[in-house]
Amino acid sequence: MTDPYASRTLVHEQHLDGFGTVRVLPLDPAADAAVVHRWVSEERAAFWGMNGLTEHQVADVYAHMDTLDTHHAFLVVRDAEPVALFQTYDPAADRVSECYDIEPGDIGVHLLLAPAGPGGPRPGWTAALSGALMAYVLLGLDRTRIVVDPDVDNDKAIARFLKQGFTAGPRVVLPEVDLPDVYLPEKKAQLAFLRREVAFAG
Repeated sequence: MTDPYASRTLVHEQHLDGFGTVRVLPLDPAADAAVVHRWVSEERAAFWGMNGLTEHQVADVYAHMDTLDTHHAFLVVRDAEPVALFQTYDPAADRVSECYDIEPGDIGVHLLLAPAGPGGPRPGWTAALSGALMAYVLLGLDRTRIVVDPDVDNDKAIARFLKQGFTAGPRVVLPEVDLPDVYLPEKKAQLAFLRREVAFAG
């Protein structure tokens, strides 16, 4: 099978025995719009906040993000298959900064996994993929703590983070953002944190 992502610039590459090679590529808003739109339009992705957007609107959202120095989007590829949408951000430049005490070295992340393929759920898949992404963020970017802010009703995501070693923080209300280029409704979120020494103990 040819690899349509072979020529793309990558920021992280990691081979995981029994899983494959994980590559983290800066998102191309135009080239990746179709696959991202397909993922964010599914009912299971309602918490991502893009249900109902057209492919063009999704591309516009990420084209705008591409102009920012504080927020970054990535396509995660396993071998030649896109498997996740990953975003990082500087909490100090995000509405979450109003809801907790930021520490030097903090970085925020959002992760949307691709739907399971025809074979159904794959045990260990999420843990393997998340491990590679944590290595990129905490080691590759030299950050000391990850913060996540899943919706309080997103039980699946919260459970996944806690299983991965995150510590639950407070439940907060992220304020509405209403700017010319971006609108985010108020969000009730469960904060959770993962320190580098916990993720990579020893």
